[in-house]
Amino acid sequence: MSKFDDLIEIYHGEAQKIGVSVDADLLAKVTKGLGPSIYNTDSSKVSCGDKTELERVKANFLIKKLGLADGAELDSAIDEVCQTFGSSNRNKYRSLFYYLLVKKFGKEDLYA
Repeated sequence: MSKFDDLIEIYHGEAQKIGVSVDADLLAKVTKGLGPSIYNTDSSKVSCGDKTELERVKANFLIKKLGLADGAELDSAIDEVCQTFGSSNRNKYRSLFYYLLVKKFGKEDLYA
């Protein structure tokens, strides 16, 4: 197995832990879209306690990548995904985090 496949397997396991069923194909596409950042320990995870990082998720992913308009619903969606993972969970993997945002906003077609 490749490193990529190993990570996908880890993400599936984490999704099960937080009670989320995932579309394997979509998760792989979202993960591939993140490029080499998934291999770096720090950049592969999202810190829900870091407001600067959450603003970056909103600006670079939700607005730029998904093409959503800035608004309170974006902040609300990010907070909802943070709650899905749970505050004590240190493994908020960026791939899974972004996957949940894609599903939340129904933007799966961008990864078709």
